[in-house]
Amino acid sequence: MPVCVGTGGELNGAVARAAEVADIVELRLDCLEGGELEAARGRLAELQRSARLPFIYTLRPAEEGGRRDLPAEERVRFWESAGPLLADGNGGASRLVDVELGLLESTHGPRVLQALEGLTIICSHHDFEETPEDLGSLYERMKRTGAGVLKIAVRARSITDCVPLLSLLARARREGREMIAVAMGEAGLLSRVLAPARGAYLTFGSLDSGQATAPGQVGARELRELYRVRNLGAGVGVTGLVGSPVGHSLSPHIHNAAFDARGIEAVYVPFEVADVSAFVRRMASPRTRELEWNLLGFSVTAPHKVAVMEHLDSVERTAAEVGAVNTVVVEGGGLRGFNTDAAAALKPLRERTELRGARVAVIGAGGAARAMLWGLKESGARACVFARDAARGSEVAAQFDAETATLSDANFGSFDVVVNATPLGTRGEREGDTAAVAAQLRGARLAYDLVYNPRETRFLKEAREAGCETVGGLSMLVAQASEQFKLWTGAEPPVDVMRAAAEKRLRSVA
Repeated sequence: MPVCVGTGGELNGAVARAAEVADIVELRLDCLEGGELEAARGRLAELQRSARLPFIYTLRPAEEGGRRDLPAEERVRFWESAGPLLADGNGGASRLVDVELGLLESTHGPRVLQALEGLTIICSHHDFEETPEDLGSLYERMKRTGAGVLKIAVRARSITDCVPLLSLLARARREGREMIAVAMGEAGLLSRVLAPARGAYLTFGSLDSGQATAPGQVGARELRELYRVRNLGAGVGVTGLVGSPVGHSLSPHIHNAAFDARGIEAVYVPFEVADVSAFVRRMASPRTRELEWNLLGFSVTAPHKVAVMEHLDSVERTAAEVGAVNTVVVEGGGLRGFNTDAAAALKPLRERTELRGARVAVIGAGGAARAMLWGLKESGARACVFARDAARGSEVAAQFDAETATLSDANFGSFDVVVNATPLGTRGEREGDTAAVAAQLRGARLAYDLVYNPRETRFLKEAREAGCETVGGLSMLVAQASEQFKLWTGAEPPVDVMRAAAEKRLRSVA
């Protein structure tokens, strides 16, 4: 866990908090202001002894993410004065110093190596803009420095940027090299979770979301408790959520709790995917993927539920008729698509109303709307599609023998049920939006929002103001996740555990 504070007086408290969760503490000395660096120099060894944990000492330049810009000569002089103090006494192997590759390759390199004799050096390289094409040559340069640990941290612009980084980690493991591999940014979360299981020396987690020291860095407690990184082995089964955005999803909390409850060594990770074709080709399909991993399957959410279908080897009947896939299973050397949304979407409605003959307005024309329309048709309900894109709405309606109407100035007073099957109202940028307001909903008996995070959406608030009975999307989410769990593992899902995990997460972000 990185500790990044501005004054020496804050170090003791920050280190103590980090030591409650972390296995290794990184002291980001470049965060110290002005004269605070020199003032803290003599206290570093004692600080480590009091924490009783391995420490990484880091004094990073601004171009590699340092909080203030210190010239190379000044950094070298600091290591020359601090190095002997840090190496004094036992435990040199548990005292690590992060030195950037550029400094070790410069004319200052010999001085730095001499100053840090007796300590373990991490040779690091950080690229906050992109993932360089030739990581292999960078790795070879780092090996030549003689450092005990090699660290490469790059910016992942897409999830496929994790592939060369994790492949390089596998190479380091074969060669007996200690390595830290981090893909920064939301698209790189996979690397932070899986790297330890794939032989990485460590992974980084912050004290909390407000104290992250790199893009995409998640909390240490989240890594340990949600993703259970300390319990994952090399053969861990991997599942995840393919979509964009996916950061708001409750699915990691639901599925990881289920895996833990059933004692299954598997993990569920958000996969921030912009290009679903590239993801399937390079990471998912057993025939073409470039990453060796035990991928069990994955969930699919907006905007990929329809687009993913052309990249699968087979699609089961319901998903084919719905025209959307929300679940993919690695099966028989290929990828098979399923739709667990359709049955799950109808379950909360069946518990509250008779659907045969009911008039149901469905707002939206995407994958979630298609699943709902398929179920309504099977149940004998009379559905009407309302979509901003009238042409698309008409096309979808025709496929499920539904009526269609324009969304602008729509009035839902004559409907028994109104369903929001759009992402409007989802936590984040669209949280304040709604598919319909109270004036439009007045007269309808029941309003059903498929959005589940937040639990109390604006659509549901508007519906209650209009006098409607309301149903949120959490029940559907848990129902479809339960079926996914069964498809991936063959085990009976712990439904109560899954619901409790979802509710706990919703309370924590409310």
